[in-house]
Amino acid sequence: MTDINKDKEVYVVGHKNPDTDSICSAIAYAALKTKLTGTKHTAKRAGQVNEETQYVLKHFHVKAPGYLSDLRLQVRDVDLRQIEGFKSSVSIRTAWEQMKENNINALPITRDGKLEGLITVGDIARSYMNVYDSAILSAARTQYRNIATTIDGTIVTGNEHGYLLDGKVSIAASGPEAMAEFIEENDLVILGNREEAQRVAIDLNVSCMVICNVKEVAEDIRELAEAKQIVVIMTPHDTFTAARLVNQSIPIKHFMTKEGLVTFGINDYIDDVKEVMAKKKFRDFPIVDSENNMLGFISRRRLLYAKKKQVILVDHNEKNQAVDGIDEAEVLEIIDHHRLSSIETMGPVFFRNQPVGCTATIVYQMYLEAGVKPEPKMAALLCSAILSDTLMFRSPTCTAIDEKLARELAAIADINVEKLAKEMFNAGSNLRGKTPEEIIFLDFKQFSVNEVDLGIGQVNSMDEDELAAIKEKILPHMDSVMEKHNLDMIFFMLTNIIKESTELICCGTGAKEEILNAYDMPLDTKDVYLNGVVSRKKQLVPMVVGALQQ
Repeated sequence: MTDINKDKEVYVVGHKNPDTDSICSAIAYAALKTKLTGTKHTAKRAGQVNEETQYVLKHFHVKAPGYLSDLRLQVRDVDLRQIEGFKSSVSIRTAWEQMKENNINALPITRDGKLEGLITVGDIARSYMNVYDSAILSAARTQYRNIATTIDGTIVTGNEHGYLLDGKVSIAASGPEAMAEFIEENDLVILGNREEAQRVAIDLNVSCMVICNVKEVAEDIRELAEAKQIVVIMTPHDTFTAARLVNQSIPIKHFMTKEGLVTFGINDYIDDVKEVMAKKKFRDFPIVDSENNMLGFISRRRLLYAKKKQVILVDHNEKNQAVDGIDEAEVLEIIDHHRLSSIETMGPVFFRNQPVGCTATIVYQMYLEAGVKPEPKMAALLCSAILSDTLMFRSPTCTAIDEKLARELAAIADINVEKLAKEMFNAGSNLRGKTPEEIIFLDFKQFSVNEVDLGIGQVNSMDEDELAAIKEKILPHMDSVMEKHNLDMIFFMLTNIIKESTELICCGTGAKEEILNAYDMPLDTKDVYLNGVVSRKKQLVPMVVGALQQ
């Protein structure tokens, strides 16, 4: 049985529309935390990796982090009850004894680890209470070994692995002369320690004799039975007890539930599981993997003790930018360089927020503070993130420490800053094959200000003609994209890295007017050009937020 309740890992993840800083900082910080704590920290992404970041990862031979879509509690976060699967051939008595021993109400029936069915206390109770005809053992293809075990017997001769395939169960309570009237060939006969009756049963070619109140079978009886391949079982019980117990040897496959099983997968969300459980009367529910392997049982009580996913957030502290289900996760740390916003935590967390141009700058500072020199590959990722977020030190968000540390990282990684930046920006502005909506959401962040839900996207390019082509492509689709994503306003920055300026596309009722007022521009301005504005975080977001708050 697969053990999924192993030590939990900590996820390190950026925002929903990850840029190079979000991805590279997550990778580098996860590596640092794993090294410092010994606990596995895994970098994750909350959205699609953009072209610029793809170029960086491919250039430095780093695999993109796995996708993390939701932090809600899942079945994998619950401590499952591990119960060994049973073969369908075991007896109902064996199943009942296992249930009593483990204080459980259901047993999984498996073959090669895969779930075939369930046997419950209710199934066994019905098997005891229902009245069956005397052919039930052969109808259920009961194994002789099961019969012997159930009646505490010993197989003296015959194939213990064989099955009772024909005949009925008979009790030889009358005299030998009357046995031929009701005992037929292939029957299973329960009789006492009377050799005369035993010889008659052998002459009638029964398939199995259960001899009661005996510790040893006569040698000649054994030899006669062996010659006819008759199974002989001796039991210390009397005839009444043996007859009462024998039906408990029926294999559980005859009573188990096979159809309509209610199962859950390890990736199912607890909210969905609770909804299904509320409609069912079962106490325990089997958990299976994608290949139907039995993993354990889950109950309503165990749901109360689900372990929250542990997560470290990098490059954001805005709830609507975070992975879905963040409220159900345990946030351990936040490493960011943006304005303080709406993430709320259940308890105190390590929060590091600095007014620098890039989260990667903070992450490298933490490497230095811990006395850990980043490997060249990690240094390359951190350097790339700083170049991206600061537009190669041109952004007003860039500080002296950003540039200083970026050049230190470049030296460790042995890379040319100017050459790398140019290649990154060219890769990031290559939007061939992208739909208008994909372009809008390549680098997009959402905000809520005074009950106004807005989003700000940005594309950076060193080519003025390319920016004009992007504008022409996305402009007709801005309104439909805004409605589709339930936003009140969208602002899209077409940033020219060389000219250090931005053309701003405004969408939504009052959006353009708010910008014109914020930047004190004439209200009849047709196209909004913002000279010197290249930073969303430092130059546009504060102006938009300030305008909407007034």
